[in-house]
Amino acid sequence: MRPLAVVGNVNVDLIMGPAAPWPQPGTEIIVDHDELRVGGSAGNAALAWMALGTPFEIAASIGSDRFGAWLAEGFGERARNWPVHGDSTTLSVGITHPDGERTFFTTRGHLPLFSLEDVFAVLDGSRLAGGIALLCGSFLTDRLVEDYDRFFDWADRQGIAVALDTGWPLHGWTESNRASAKGWLSRCRIALFNEVETTSLAGVADPVEAGRILQRGMPKDAVVVVKCGPKGAIAVDADGGLLRAEAPRVAVVDTIGAGDVFNAAFLAAYAGGRGLEASLAAGTTVASTAISTHPRRYVPTAEKGPA
Repeated sequence: MRPLAVVGNVNVDLIMGPAAPWPQPGTEIIVDHDELRVGGSAGNAALAWMALGTPFEIAASIGSDRFGAWLAEGFGERARNWPVHGDSTTLSVGITHPDGERTFFTTRGHLPLFSLEDVFAVLDGSRLAGGIALLCGSFLTDRLVEDYDRFFDWADRQGIAVALDTGWPLHGWTESNRASAKGWLSRCRIALFNEVETTSLAGVADPVEAGRILQRGMPKDAVVVVKCGPKGAIAVDADGGLLRAEAPRVAVVDTIGAGDVFNAAFLAAYAGGRGLEASLAAGTTVASTAISTHPRRYVPTAEKGPA
């Protein structure tokens, strides 16, 4: 099993809903469901690894408030060296809708202050040598992004393959954001984007073609994974070949963090040497289980995790 780590955004999620139609300003509605939980792309992936029994490390930071302390408690010893910023912890309020979609309201909070020095305060390159580091939340972690080149240099020196999931840019895929993401991908071994992100970044409508376009800008042995929701996932392997995994049919309860759960299950299987096709299947199966269960589960009934 290759060592695994995740670097990026951990914040608090308050999930409420379903709400339809959207209420008029000045009114109040009652919803059936609420849940306060660890969130953020890095947080969601880490929760999935914990549930799957996958060894990992996580580099994150928190704000200097009760929410920050609560987040750290959820990760126990793994959060012992997390830096504490003198700002409130980032909070996302997610409003779910009957069709499974959701709307987020997010404060900036502590995430823009998360830095490369914060990463190095937690991660030891020698322990992670030869492993995989999932880098996520790129458009929310402003200070860290400024030092991405140094992060990639550090990963290269340790033989760490970087897997990138930027998330959706706050201002969309502008030319500037596309240029930045393509520059980051040029240093990454694995791309983990959803279908809309992939086609928007590549500038073409077909996800297979888009994946191949992105791969051409990455190192020669890179893999591009495209998460396609209920249609499963596809991957362009290092030789340009196409692999697919169908997603099981499920009754959706909550899709929040589905892509992050996929990332975790895919990488757990991939780091365990199960191969690209089996890793795609692991990602789709675990993510489908997560979005169709409440309280959320990650391991399908009568199955063990992918790692």
